[in-house]
Amino acid sequence: MSAECSSYLNADKVLVSGFSCPRTGGDVRAVYCCGFQDVKYCCDDPHSFFPYEHSYMWWLSVGALVGLSIAAVVLFAFIITVCVLCYLFISTKPRSKLDTGLSFQMAGKPSC
Repeated sequence: MSAECSSYLNADKVLVSGFSCPRTGGDVRAVYCCGFQDVKYCCDDPHSFFPYEHSYMWWLSVGALVGLSIAAVVLFAFIITVCVLCYLFISTKPRSKLDTGLSFQMAGKPSC
């Protein structure tokens, strides 16, 4: 079984001529043409999207988890700070009402 990879323009706009898979001197199991419009390669999995081993994805996952963990800690610290500041604002608020200087009078009775 073999596949044909058509010619394409790479990212540097250089024409790469077409080739057939598997390539001479390459892996004999790489019988499929994989890749994108600007990079094509022979692979052994027709659903492969990247010309790298899958182990690199674990490092991306670990990096993403570390980044998300740091973001979660910062968000948690922000929420705790806001809660503490709200509590301090409410607890230091004066409990008695301020005197407006006006006195209440009964309607209909003249004041002396």
